Amino acid sequence: MIGKLTGIVDSVGVDWVILDVGGVGYVVSCSSRTLSRLPKAGETARLSIETHVREDRIQLFGFVADLEREWFRLLNTVQGVGTKVALGVLSTLEAADLATAIALQDKAAIARAPGVGPKVAARIAAELKDKAPLFADVDPGLARVAGEAAETRGPATPIRDAVSALVNLGYGAPQASGAVAAAKRALGDDATTETLIRAGLKELAK
Repeated sequence: MIGKLTGIVDSVGVDWVILDVGGVGYVVSCSSRTLSRLPKAGETARLSIETHVREDRIQLFGFVADLEREWFRLLNTVQGVGTKVALGVLSTLEAADLATAIALQDKAAIARAPGVGPKVAARIAAELKDKAPLFADVDPGLARVAGEAAETRGPATPIRDAVSALVNLGYGAPQASGAVAAAKRALGDDATTETLIRAGLKELAK
């Protein structure tokens, strides 16, 4: 299996690059974000590689950083997400931004990627929510608040009701979750819905 390639950029297409390694041209599929970061033709590039072996072909996927490759692997574990959709997501969102969107359950941000409808975005956010904080600089408390606010089963909670109230006032879910998380830190675990809403509005007004 190929894990990395270092070679000369031969030519670049819409979603691929040919990397000349010792006279052998490797066709490597890439996100548009990766392609935009490659040097000019004739210059040396180094890519982290994910190798997919099928009965009829071997396909190489290239990334400028190992973190981007890890997210590609994670996205491919989600039902309904293939390699093309995964590259589309990584073309739209930086790896860190994707991790943050999943941690905060910001499905709208994920759905901006080509080929990702609301159902697939919701599936990505749900199935990878426990893995996102490992790849993002996200306050764990904020991630927990966002996760609780996104949960639709079980009894209502002050956190869920407070986030819902702020969203109903016109704030985005990530902003509302962040404000309620900050309010919860200041007020403690016994804070009521009303006090969380008031404190959350003060945070949003800063």
